Order: sequence, then C-alpha cells, then structure tokens
Amino acid sequence: MPSPYSGVPMEKWQEVTLRLIDEHPLVPEELAEIVLASWNSIFDSKMGSKGFRIGKDIFPKPQIMGFLLHELIPLELAARYPNEWRGDRDASEKDIVYIPNDYYSIEVKTSSNPSHIYGNRSFAQKSSKGKKAKSGYYLAVNFGKFSKSTLHPEIRLVRFGWLDSEDWIGQQSPTGQQSRLSPDVENKKLLVIYART
Repeated sequence: MPSPYSGVPMEKWQEVTLRLIDEHPLVPEELAEIVLASWNSIFDSKMGSKGFRIGKDIFPKPQIMGFLLHELIPLELAARYPNEWRGDRDASEKDIVYIPNDYYSIEVKTSSNPSHIYGNRSFAQKSSKGKKAKSGYYLAVNFGKFSKSTLHPEIRLVRFGWLDSEDWIGQQSPTGQQSRLSPDVENKKLLVIYART
C-alpha cells in the first residue's frame, strides 16, 4: 500500500501521524489503558497448582514479558470488542486484527530498552509471499526489567503511529539479527500516548 508519508517533507511527518491516529477506530487513551491493564494482569495471574506469581516467585526475562504482552493486549481488546478485534491467526496477519477493515490492524513491538523499539532482521527486508505487511499501524511498548531492587517493573512508554517497511534499518553485519528505526522516524511517526511520570 502507498505510504501516507509519501512526498511529505520530514518536518510535516508529525501532522500526518496525528491525522492517522485521529482516523483510527481506537482512541489513544483507551489503547494506553489496555496496555497498562494487560501489564498489570501479568502480575495478577497465578500459575501452577501452587499459585506461583510473576514478580513474587517468577522473574521472567524481558523476552517472556514481551511475549505475554503480545498475547494479552489482543485478548483484552477482543474481550471489550469481540466483533471488532482479535489476535492474529497466521503469519500473514498483524498482531492485532481489526475485523471490519484490515487497514487498521496493528503490529505490536515491545522492548525493555527505555525508549527504543527494534524489529528482527526480516523487518528491514522486503516482505515475501504469505508474510504480514510491515507497513501500517504500530503499537510500541517499552517496559522495565526485573532486578534485585525492582520486583514489579512498570510500563515506561507507550507510543502509537504508523511505520513503513522502509523505516526499518537492518544491521550491517550479514549475521546481524536486529533492525532499528532512525530517531526522526521514532519521534515523528510514533506519538507518545503514555509515559511513566
């Protein structure tokens, strides 16, 4: 699909981002609330026959916390709006599917970095047949890590906006497995909808 930023100078990207967010069926405040509710539900859950709890008995690595967010955010949305939202069912779908119109479906990116998000190497490559489109709406969530002094890390930053596949920059090394965004893209194409104060 053509980029909504096509032909728009960088200094006007934020205006395009605001318009795209305004057109989206989800209100940014509710989206941020859903992220926070999903995060809190991780700590409220009990596991196993002994009722083990994350943050008390189990202290998962960031990848596991990111995975749980990826699963819980679509479930939370689907619970609120069962006829409108659902999680992905195959590799060709975004993480959060908007049933009435796939254009508004959302890719979720999480990171324990305080302010940046990353994609895997494939995000900096052209999409192959059967794979999900890398351009579209993105929900970016940054969260804290567990440590000896932090038993209940918090959501640090939630951003929402639109990224194009060309925005992802792959690592130079042929074995590099990560892609990143330039500061201009992160600052002008992703709008902060929640920041921990």
